[in-house]
Amino acid sequence: YRCDWSSDVCSSDLILFLVFTIGSLVLAILYRTYNPEEEDKLNWVPELLTIFKNKSILFISNFLLGTFNLVMAIEISEISYCGIPFEIKENSSSSTHYILIHGDEQTAKILINEHIKKNKGKAFIIKSKDREVTLGPTIVDPNRLFSNSGARKALKNFKADWVKSELDDLLTKLKISRNNFLDSIFPSEGGLLIALHNNFRGYNVNSELKKSQLFSIKKNENPRDFIICTSDIDYEKLKNGPYNIVLQNVMNKNNDGSLSWAAIQKRVRYINIETRLGWLSQQRKMLNFVEKELN
Repeated sequence: YRCDWSSDVCSSDLILFLVFTIGSLVLAILYRTYNPEEEDKLNWVPELLTIFKNKSILFISNFLLGTFNLVMAIEISEISYCGIPFEIKENSSSSTHYILIHGDEQTAKILINEHIKKNKGKAFIIKSKDREVTLGPTIVDPNRLFSNSGARKALKNFKADWVKSELDDLLTKLKISRNNFLDSIFPSEGGLLIALHNNFRGYNVNSELKKSQLFSIKKNENPRDFIICTSDIDYEKLKNGPYNIVLQNVMNKNNDGSLSWAAIQKRVRYINIETRLGWLSQQRKMLNFVEKELN
């Protein structure tokens, strides 16, 4: 019996089992109550009750065993990037890592939680429900903190009146923490980091074309659903698939501090799967496609 706890939607298997079991028991009891003269004909009722009892015990045992295995399989811990907390969910050792860096992208959050339960790997999930997070005396986009120039600009977005010494001090702390954080989220050499993102403000693949070395745009695909990769080998494997895909493997002079540019700089295989907010099935299909083609 399957249940997707992350999206609070249980499968029909469990519901049908419970309805059938309870309904059959109620009918059997009502029949015996209102037809006592035919009790001698109801020899099948105790047998039916025994069957349901055994089935229920089997179901409960399987459910508890499955829950135990699920809990034991996922190791949960935490990591911090300069005070910005991330939950780590690890399902066995693997060279594939996943990351959710924007807390308001709920479709991606559902998917990453769902996916790590069924697949080996390590997922890093920001502990926030908002796009911006608190950092020092301001708030900031966490996906603009992976370069000094990007972090400086991001910190000034919501606070223009910085005292220079305070800003420089925070940037120094970010730089130190950044190295430790990247060492944790980046997989071992040859591994793959997959980021899941959602958009809802008009952002689409056309915004990335000028920064891309190669691209493959599909006429029938929505431009807001696309894949960014930093490995030319991965791009060659994915470009003939059904989805929009771009290759970005050359450092941009205007480094905006996003994680993808840090991956390029560190020569890490990085995939960003971007879809419209709410399009869970689409993002799930794209993630499955990427892993099927690259593994």
